[in-house]
Amino acid sequence: MNLEHAYNIADLREIARRRLPRIAWDFLERGAEDDITLHRNRAVFDEIKLKPRTLVDVSGRSLATSLFGTTYNAPFGIAPTGAAGLYCFEADMALARAAEAAGIPFVLSTASFVELERVAREVGGSKWFQLYMSKERESAGRLVKRAADAGFEALAVTTDVPVIGNREFNRRNGFEVPFRLNVANAIDGALHPHWLVNVFLRTLMTSGVPRFRNADANVDGRIVAKNLAEFRARRDALDWSDLRWLRQIWPRKLLAKGILSAEDAKRALENGADGIFVSNHGGRQLDGAPSPIEVLPEIVAAVGGRMAILADSGFRRGSDIVKALALGADFVFVGRPALYGAAAGGEAGVAHAIGLLRTEVERVMALIGCPTVGALDANFLTPPEDIPASMAGR
Repeated sequence: MNLEHAYNIADLREIARRRLPRIAWDFLERGAEDDITLHRNRAVFDEIKLKPRTLVDVSGRSLATSLFGTTYNAPFGIAPTGAAGLYCFEADMALARAAEAAGIPFVLSTASFVELERVAREVGGSKWFQLYMSKERESAGRLVKRAADAGFEALAVTTDVPVIGNREFNRRNGFEVPFRLNVANAIDGALHPHWLVNVFLRTLMTSGVPRFRNADANVDGRIVAKNLAEFRARRDALDWSDLRWLRQIWPRKLLAKGILSAEDAKRALENGADGIFVSNHGGRQLDGAPSPIEVLPEIVAAVGGRMAILADSGFRRGSDIVKALALGADFVFVGRPALYGAAAGGEAGVAHAIGLLRTEVERVMALIGCPTVGALDANFLTPPEDIPASMAGR
C-alpha cells in the first residue's frame, strides 16, 4: 500500500506500522499500562450518533473556523507530539510545513528533535509552542523567552505530567532519549531498512544522535538544560501559581493542556488562561482517566464562551471531529494521525492525513445538513436526552 491507496487514517496507520521498528511503533501507538484509556478514547465516539437534517442547502458549506482572531481553513490543527523525529526525517519541520500549506495551526512540542528557533525561522503559518514546565523557574523562563522571541503565537503548558506515565513497553524496548540502539533494536532496525536509512541514519549524519533539542540544546554557546533530569526537575511540585507566573511572563495566548474536569477548567480561567486543551494525553499518562469527549459537555457548561475549549486524544475520523464540535469544542487537535502520515510519506504523508480528515469533515457536514462549523451544536446528535440541556442550541 502507498499514499495513493491510503483512503483513510487507518490505511496510513498500516503503512506506518510496516515501516517502523518496534521501538518507534510502540512509542507512537501505545498508551499507559493496560491501554484502557487509549481504547476508551476511540470507543466513546461509537456511542455518539449523528442526527442528520435533510433538504438543507449545503452547496456553500465552509470549514473556515476562527480561533483567537485567526481564521483557519479547517476546524482542526496538529497537536504537539514528542519525539516526532522517530517517524520521518525532521518530522517537526514536515508537520509544520504541511500545516502551513493547509492553513491550520501547528503546535511544536518541547520534546522535539528540531530547535524551536529553526522551526520558527524556516516555516510560516500559525505556530504554537507546547511547554513541559519545570518548577525551576529560571530554566523554564529561558525556554518561554525563547518561544516568545521566536514569535510563537500561543503557549500551551502541559499540566498532566507531574510524573511520566507508566509506559512499560518503553522499558521492554530499551527506549531512551538521547536515542540509542541496543542489539535487539539494531536487528529490528536492519529489518526496517527504509526507517534505518531514511530516518535514523539520515538524522545521525545530519544532526547527530536524536535528542530533545529544546530541552538540552546549545543556545548561544551555552547549555539550556544540562540533561533530562533538569528538564523534568520537580514537575510534581507545580501548582496553579505556576500558571499565574506564566501569565505574567508570556505576552500572547496562554493555554492549559490536560484539563479533564469542570473544576480545573474554571481554575485555569481564574488563573489567566485564554483557553484549555481538554485532553488525557492520548491515553499515555493515567490509565483509567476519562476520555475528553466524556467530560467535554460539563466543561463547556462551566466555561464555554469565556475561554477557548480545544480537544485532543483519540481523533481518527472527520466524524469524530464533527462530534466534538457539536458537543461544544471550539477546535480539535490531532496527533497520531499526523504522525502516521509522517511515517508513511514524510511531509506529503502529513498533507495526505490532513486532506483525508478535511474531506471527511466536509462530507459529514454535508450529510447532516450543516453548512458551517459555527452552526454545529448538540441538535445534530442523537439521542438528545444524553446531551445536557444547557448545550442544546448553544
